[in-house]
Amino acid sequence: MSTTKAEELAIQSSADVVNVRQAVRAAAMDQSFSLVDQTKLVTAASELARNTLDYGGGGNVRVETLVEGVRKGVRLTFRDEGPGIADIELAMRDGYTSGGGLGLGLGGAKRLVNEFTIDSAPGKGTTITITRWR
Repeated sequence: MSTTKAEELAIQSSADVVNVRQAVRAAAMDQSFSLVDQTKLVTAASELARNTLDYGGGGNVRVETLVEGVRKGVRLTFRDEGPGIADIELAMRDGYTSGGGLGLGLGGAKRLVNEFTIDSAPGKGTTITITRWR
């Protein structure tokens, strides 16, 4: 697998969440994703960027376009140095929310992509990597 393009974006404000959505859509378009696949990836990215800001106190995302043989993909790595997630299994459960949201966040984001990994612990921040292939 090779990375054909990569960029790092800060997530420190609501405007940055908008910038992340725009950058992810552009990367998906560069990889010739269908409109449906673009929308799924942008929706997942928007949720994770918002979580990075609201729960992680801000952070960054790395947006990479990938080529693996005939497959093309987009990988997003969200990082924050916030309080971390004490119970990842609970946080992934539909209906769970630690804030005032609908509780569709992490589990919903996972369902919208092909690959999803999360690394988090209390006091260690959170890193979530998602990949969507076409």
